[in-house]
Amino acid sequence: MALIITDECINCDVCEPECPNEAIYQGDSIYEIDPNRCTECVGHFDEPQCQQVCPVDCIPLDPAFMETEDQLMEKYKKLIAVG
Repeated sequence: MALIITDECINCDVCEPECPNEAIYQGDSIYEIDPNRCTECVGHFDEPQCQQVCPVDCIPLDPAFMETEDQLMEKYKKLIAVG
């Protein structure tokens, strides 16, 4: 499952540099997460780093992108092979 940034985002800029997959980017009004790049930090860390640093707790799981840990690991492997 990918993560999503809700409209409670205060654009504090702390999440973007923490993402090892470069999935977080500045959207029109708030930061956004590319679900095709988000692995919830699987392959990099034990916990999503953006959630750890977010001061307003606005980065929940995105129910539109249900993925198992194995699927997230496969996505991670594809991302590092391309990068």
